[in-house]
Parts: sequence; structure tokens; C-alpha cells
Amino acid sequence: MGWTVLSRRNRRKSRAEEPGRTPGQEPKMPIVTIQQGPRSVEQKRELVKKVTEAFVEALEVPAESVFVWVQEYQGENWGVAGKLTADR
Repeated sequence: MGWTVLSRRNRRKSRAEEPGRTPGQEPKMPIVTIQQGPRSVEQKRELVKKVTEAFVEALEVPAESVFVWVQEYQGENWGVAGKLTADR
């Protein structure tokens, strides 16, 4: 496949040349992992929405191809500057 010429000024991309695709391949699927302390469902919903929008804009991929994983850790399971977050 390649370009289908409709006129000199109006060209249409083939399916293989859609953003995020390379010839003979499906779109690359971005997978984003966010590791954080506990947040509310509303905060995570907004975060996932904005991260997806950023990938759609930057990589020109469909939103349906962006997977966002949120991993949450309690304060006793991570630390900063040599101290558990739970002890701060």
C-alpha cells in the first residue's frame, strides 16, 4: 500500500500510513505504568484521562491503543531519603 493520489492537492493516506502505524504492522500500543501512593478514584480517573490525551497528541495514536496501569503502594511499602513514607 501507499498513497492513493486523488489530486495533486488532495491526497489520502492508506491504512498502513495512519498515525502510529508502520507498513505491515498494527499501531504500536503505548503502555504507561504509574506508581504512586493511594489516591481517590476521581484523581486516578483524571490522571488516566490526561496521560492518555498526552500520548494521543505526542504519538498520534488512537486513545484506544493507550493502556495506563496505576500501581498504588501504601506508605509502609516505599520510602524516600532513607525513611519509610509511613514514618514521615
